[in-house]
Amino acid sequence: MQATWYEKQGPAHDVLVVGTMADPQPGPDEIRIRVRASGINPGDVKKRQDAFGIGMPFARVIPHSDGAGVVDRVGPGVPASRVGQSVWCYGAQSYRPFGTAAEFTVVPQGQAVALPEGVSFEQGACIGIPGITAHRAVHAGGPVAGRTVLVQGGAGAVGLCAVGLARLAGARVIATVRSQAGVAEATAAGAHDVLCTDGLSEQDIVAALRKVAGHGIDHIVEVAFDANVSIDVEVLSSGGSIGAYATGRSTPSIPFWPLVFQNTRVYFLGSDDFQSEAKVAAARDINALLGSGWPGFSVDRAFTLAEIAEAHVQVEARGRRGRVVVLVPR
Repeated sequence: MQATWYEKQGPAHDVLVVGTMADPQPGPDEIRIRVRASGINPGDVKKRQDAFGIGMPFARVIPHSDGAGVVDRVGPGVPASRVGQSVWCYGAQSYRPFGTAAEFTVVPQGQAVALPEGVSFEQGACIGIPGITAHRAVHAGGPVAGRTVLVQGGAGAVGLCAVGLARLAGARVIATVRSQAGVAEATAAGAHDVLCTDGLSEQDIVAALRKVAGHGIDHIVEVAFDANVSIDVEVLSSGGSIGAYATGRSTPSIPFWPLVFQNTRVYFLGSDDFQSEAKVAAARDINALLGSGWPGFSVDRAFTLAEIAEAHVQVEARGRRGRVVVLVPR
């Protein structure tokens, strides 16, 4: 098969190799997917860069955890009826060496989810990590039906999913975004109220959120814990919760006593390590969201396998709107 891999970490153009490898074969309880589209997440880029100082977990890595395509072979214990099914997959390169940047990928059958009718392979390739992270970030503090949920960064990949999933679960959804374009995106994803924070001081943001939240905010989905926790503690209701999945600084300051006095629960969320039942629940609700008319992601750029280094560079670039995918020919 044609594939992309790296055997050392570093800049994309220096370490990514495009070549031929043996076709992978599914083992017990596994399926093989003929990949049609491979999604690139920031985590895929960080693994290749060794941003977290973990090093090479395997001698050779095919990048990208998310993808979409058609099941073409199944291993022992998997119903033959799955062959020919269009699927999206997650976790292909989570604690496994070979991800979706190849003609074929093999994953446990539970990590390949039927792609709803009418949803493109490009959309399916974008949904795994953002969708599962968003689902856990929305639900970590408990049921949200009838509650007010704030999604910080509501126009990002995780944010858009969180807005849609919180709305699907019956929450009143408020989102913050950094631009007027983000207002339209978060609104289309299902937010009841959207606040553009461009040019606003922290005090302005707190005042605006208090105005639209009424009784207060019950749960916050947090994309920038370091930058926003001082805002979060000001707008949360007593006993509220925060589901934080990202931060700008790895050692942020925490307003300990204000969080204590409000009995705030803070959940730090890493998608690779969610419990399996949480991932199953996320996949179920993500498919319900995809089938509900949710607008999904805008795909900013599509690249071929031969252009994958440039695709990684595009993901690294700041200011990019929309997702980047790699298309794999049949």
